Amino acid sequence: MRLRLPEERPTEPPTGYKIAHPVLSQDGTRAGFTGVSLGGALPYGVLDEARCVYGRGHRAPARRCDCGFHCVHDRAAAEALLCTAEHRAALLLEVSVLGAYIRFERGFRYARQRVRTATVGPCVCGAGSVALADAGWGRPGWRALAPSCAGCLGGRTPVPSETFARLAGEGLKVTVTAGAGVGMGAGGTGGGGEGQVGREASGGLGEPGVPELVAEAALLQARLDWFQTQLARLGERGPGGTETGRV
Repeated sequence: MRLRLPEERPTEPPTGYKIAHPVLSQDGTRAGFTGVSLGGALPYGVLDEARCVYGRGHRAPARRCDCGFHCVHDRAAAEALLCTAEHRAALLLEVSVLGAYIRFERGFRYARQRVRTATVGPCVCGAGSVALADAGWGRPGWRALAPSCAGCLGGRTPVPSETFARLAGEGLKVTVTAGAGVGMGAGGTGGGGEGQVGREASGGLGEPGVPELVAEAALLQARLDWFQTQLARLGERGPGGTETGRV
C-alpha cells in the first residue's frame, strides 16, 4: 500500500525565503541568481522553473529525488545562513512558491518560483554597499556578483541595484541594507530592525531619490579614483611605454 501525501490547494502562492548569489550574464544583458547548495550549478531567473540537477527526465520536485527549488518558511532561518563565511556575499530572497510543491517541517521543495524581493547586505569589509561588483568567480556564461562599498570597488565595473533589478526584470525589487557602522541615509527608515537605508529598486523604473543619487555619487567617486590611479601610472612611463627615471 502506497501512502499519499496530503494535498494542499492554497488560495494564493505560499511565501518562502532563501539565499542566493546574484549573477550577471557574460554579455551583461541579463541578471539572475545561483543557489548556494545543490542547484548552484544552474543559474535561474526571477521567474523560472526548476530542473533536475542530476539530468534525469522527471519533472521537479520528484518524491524520490532532491531536485526542485528549495526555501524555508521563516525569514530568520534564511538570514542565519548568511552568517557562514561562504555565504556572506549572498543575497536574501523572498519568493513565491509556484506549481507543485512538497512541504517539509522547515520549508518547501517546489517546481516553480518568482523572486519578489532581493535584499543586498553590506560589503565584506562591513561598510554599506553602493553596488554589486564582480565576485571573482562564476558559472559558464555567468559572472557572480557581490555587494561592494565604494572603497572596495577598485577597477571593477559597478552594477547598481537599480540596474540589476532592471536586467532581472519581472518586477523584482532590490533593497540595500546598511553595513556595520554606517548611519541611516536620507529617507532611510529604522523600522523592522533591519537597518535599511531606504534604497529600493524595482526594475529600474521611477525617478531616483536622494539615497540613489548618493549611491551614484559614490560610484562616480570610486571610478574617478581609479582613473586618477591609472593616469598616475601612465605619468611614470615614457612615450615608448617604459618607465622614466630609471637607467
